[in-house]
Amino acid sequence: MAQSPDGTGTAPVRITNSSTSVTSGIGVTQKLVGAAIAFGNVLRGTFGPNGLDKMLYKTNGEAAVTNDGAKIVAELLVKHPAAKAFVSLAESQENACGDGVTSCILLASELMSEAGRLLERGLHPLILVKGYEMALSQTLDELDSRSKPLGNNLEQVARTALVGRSTEGALDHLSKLIAQAVEMIPDSDYERVRMAKAGEGTPATSTLIPGIILEKRLALERMPRKLSNAKIAVLSCPLELEQSTVAAEIEISTPEQYERFIDAEHDQIEKVIEKAKSSGANIIFSAEGIDSRVLHSLADSGIFALGGLERPMAEDIAQACDAKLCDHLDDLASSLGEIESLEHQRLEGAEGVKERIILKVGTHAGIVTILVGGTDGVAAEETIRGLYDALRSTCLAKEEGLVILGGGSLHMAASLKVREAAENCPGRERLSMEAFARALEGIPAALSANAGEDKIDSLLELRSLHRAGKTDSGITQSGKPGAISSVWLPTYTIEHAISAACESACSLLRVDQVISARGD
Repeated sequence: MAQSPDGTGTAPVRITNSSTSVTSGIGVTQKLVGAAIAFGNVLRGTFGPNGLDKMLYKTNGEAAVTNDGAKIVAELLVKHPAAKAFVSLAESQENACGDGVTSCILLASELMSEAGRLLERGLHPLILVKGYEMALSQTLDELDSRSKPLGNNLEQVARTALVGRSTEGALDHLSKLIAQAVEMIPDSDYERVRMAKAGEGTPATSTLIPGIILEKRLALERMPRKLSNAKIAVLSCPLELEQSTVAAEIEISTPEQYERFIDAEHDQIEKVIEKAKSSGANIIFSAEGIDSRVLHSLADSGIFALGGLERPMAEDIAQACDAKLCDHLDDLASSLGEIESLEHQRLEGAEGVKERIILKVGTHAGIVTILVGGTDGVAAEETIRGLYDALRSTCLAKEEGLVILGGGSLHMAASLKVREAAENCPGRERLSMEAFARALEGIPAALSANAGEDKIDSLLELRSLHRAGKTDSGITQSGKPGAISSVWLPTYTIEHAISAACESACSLLRVDQVISARGD
């Protein structure tokens, strides 16, 4: 506002474009809370072992069927600023843990919903934020006290992450594959586990390959199709004559000069072949080209050779079989790795013949591959997505060494602890701590509701079980409260989900104005 020239009053001063809308007061709360609730409702039906799938249909005509929270959020075209904050929250949870996105979004949505009621009753936003932070501290303390060492529960962690996916029929088999893969790879590095589509069978026929699979065609039909206990070389240099980088002309005036030129080229190729054969390698891969004369000579000697690989693929092969990526033929003999077997397969598919090279390295493999059974298509992609999330969870559990019961058990226990702490809080923060406790109960409530049970009855019964000392109780797969001794999640996944949800909700609650340049 600014005073008018005659000093008799004030006149409004506009500092924004005329199409800009500014929302203040209770309208801000309604906007942010409404968007948060709507976002939570999108994912609520997919949560838990009884969650259903969403069909995502893109503008380019592609379709996907999934109940993976990260996939759903990534495909949504979001324009509301509060909803965009939830998209960032989902990305943060996915990048940090690879799982727990849906529970994270649901908790943040419940926190915003509870906050909206208190703000409408006149509670100051900063008091609300302070109470949430106090409740979060109590929740994390309860999380630490209830965490258990991983022990022999690695397979159970994988199984928990796979429950509710499209792979229910092969749950035990796939969870064993994931656990075995994580046990084999060094440093719990999930990037050392690859997924490949078998193009046949079912998820129950999936296998674990202690090595790597290449989807490449043979350069020569006479190449050996099977080799055992072989030494392997991986090159970043070509097995062919090097081309001059400078334009040059060679003048030949007699047939003898031409013959000598051809002989010199032949001698050079023979030297390349001799170095390759004398290295002791039975298998040679190259990220560069291999001369056809070299290929024929190596094939005649029973040596498998394949060139023209992408550099990352060559690096993966070297990592898988503990070989060194060789950049000069003179170093070939000192850079070899070893594998148990090489097998070439030809598969008939809808898109024609596919060729596959399977390198089995053995128990010391630097990279392992899960060959996922099932036909190509939407179902196979969803299976791989579920396996990947389970892999991330299992690697995280092994790395951190701590797990915690799932099924809403921690959320109910933390809710009771926060309520108890709120009783000793004399200020208005008590109201927001109680709201935080109610929001935590939204997780077991969603699990129960998705199984077709009455969420109020389930919450009351679960609360009663915890107060009676049965702290291993949660929402079972049937949707009823009960013991859930085999449902384990990485502690860090739950910790990050609760902390990130609270942080996002608190950042939105500090907003006192929404300024939209679009006018909506």
